Amino acid sequence: MKIASFNINGIKARLPRLKEWLEGTRPTVACLQEIKTMDDGFPADEFEAIGYKAIWHGQKSFNGVAILADGVEPLEIKRGLGIDGPKDGEGEQARYLEAEVNGVRICNLYLPNGNPHPGPKFDYKLAWMDKLRARMREIWAEEIPAVVLGDFNVIPEDKDVWSVKAMQDDALMQPESRDAYARLLGDGWTDAINTLNPRGGVWTYWDYQAGAWQRDHGFRIDHLLLSPELADRMTAAGVDKEYRGREKASDHTPVWVEIADHS
Repeated sequence: MKIASFNINGIKARLPRLKEWLEGTRPTVACLQEIKTMDDGFPADEFEAIGYKAIWHGQKSFNGVAILADGVEPLEIKRGLGIDGPKDGEGEQARYLEAEVNGVRICNLYLPNGNPHPGPKFDYKLAWMDKLRARMREIWAEEIPAVVLGDFNVIPEDKDVWSVKAMQDDALMQPESRDAYARLLGDGWTDAINTLNPRGGVWTYWDYQAGAWQRDHGFRIDHLLLSPELADRMTAAGVDKEYRGREKASDHTPVWVEIADHS
């Protein structure tokens, strides 16, 4: 079973690239972030045509998450974590979607960026991470195979960024952001990419600006966190780096983990 995450940065603009990746790598489950469309604009028929069934949680112009499964309907468990956006009266943003696929709990998230720092957006980021930790503890207590994955907007350690100095003032690298992420791991979740690449140097995001892709100035903010029941079955994990270099690509690239069948 291959489970993947891809911040697509606008599903309509990237649809050809997305379908190309799905058909070329054929993940069992594909979790998308930043679909940037309202629910009625989601191109479900396009995925149905290549064998994927989908559920999604959209929002106009920004945010939005979706879960695609190869040949089966994802069974929705939960949408949203019950936390309002940083502006009064804004309501909850479309950032979290949880489902079950083939006996595995899939928790797809697009964590707030938090910039500018300091400020209400950074406070919202930390509050959102607290909510996420609470939900992950509930899932942990169920003792089920689970993966929490997506764009966390956190660079966990210095080894996860091309230049510490270049990013030192960014919300993605603040001690509070890193500490909140470390607490998730401290609760017993396994960072799949980090476990198999302990020396770092693996990027999942390259900015569109300043030739970041061409100069390999990237960092790792897309993560796959596995419960003990799933971590024991991990056989491989990786990053589909080449897809970042294609025409009209997202600024992120897919990350994935392979899980052995339950014996």
